Amino acid sequence: MKKWFAGAMALLLLLSLAACAKPVEQPKTEQPQAENVQPQTENVQPQTQSAPQDGQFVFTRENFPRLNGSTAMVPLGQAIASVLLGETREEVADLTNFSRTTQSYRELMRGDADLLISGAPPESIYEEKKELGFEWEISTFAVDGLVFVVNENNPVDSLTVEQIQKIYSGEITNWSEVGGDDVDIVPFQRNEEAGSQTAMKKLVMGDIPLMEAPAEYVSGAMSDLVKVVASYSDSAAAIGYTVYYYAHDMKMAEGLKLLAVNGVQPSAETIRSRDYPFINDSYVVIKAGLPDDAPAKILYNWVMSEEGQRLVAHEGYVSITDVGGAS
Repeated sequence: MKKWFAGAMALLLLLSLAACAKPVEQPKTEQPQAENVQPQTENVQPQTQSAPQDGQFVFTRENFPRLNGSTAMVPLGQAIASVLLGETREEVADLTNFSRTTQSYRELMRGDADLLISGAPPESIYEEKKELGFEWEISTFAVDGLVFVVNENNPVDSLTVEQIQKIYSGEITNWSEVGGDDVDIVPFQRNEEAGSQTAMKKLVMGDIPLMEAPAEYVSGAMSDLVKVVASYSDSAAAIGYTVYYYAHDMKMAEGLKLLAVNGVQPSAETIRSRDYPFINDSYVVIKAGLPDDAPAKILYNWVMSEEGQRLVAHEGYVSITDVGGAS
């Protein structure tokens, strides 16, 4: 059953999430008409209720797009569904069973997902896309940084790009070579189809081959990697990589510290300004050619709108528009 909530109050909630927006260059997509979407939330108890204005689109469970994407985007997916459906995060959890970066693109292409919020796909997905003759509409809605984490007791606070490349190619093997203790470096990697593994190869290594990691040094889940780096053998030997949002805003970095790279500490400001060297765009993706009144196209536009960007920032991600809310 459709639930009507006070549009003005719900919009006020979103507009109060952060400070006034500072426009930046937008992707090559037409700016959405966010006023045509009626946000809802059960976390606000409006004093009065009013029906949506003529022309406003109301999301319901029956028309809500099937979401998918990267593991790190699950909290954002839950926030979007919660706000637009007027349900709690717990109630919308069944709508955000994300299958990770690579697989989510496959599910979009085969028609098992309607909208992705995800990191960049690996090269293999572009090859599959070409083979299928599939076309998508894609826009950058947030930026993230690939960050490197070590045990908080590791005396090393910063590495250069070259040092990181040498660690992960196997040329540097001891922390004493980069200003640390005389301890062997244990460099953890992600599994091959993880978004952060794709980012590691693209942003950090380039044409330099990653060393072959022993199976026990490869983590399938993002949370597993940060936990094992924090606690590996009760020492400060390990290093790993993850996305800034996951390590910082989800408080997954307990017992860890984020390393500066070339002397630049990862933060919302240095990531948005791209002063931090390893920047990874986050994308909202739908099948190309959808009509303007298709729910997936409406949601795609909403994510790129001012209200959507405020929610992105409020949830701790680095929105492409500086609307505050992330630190």
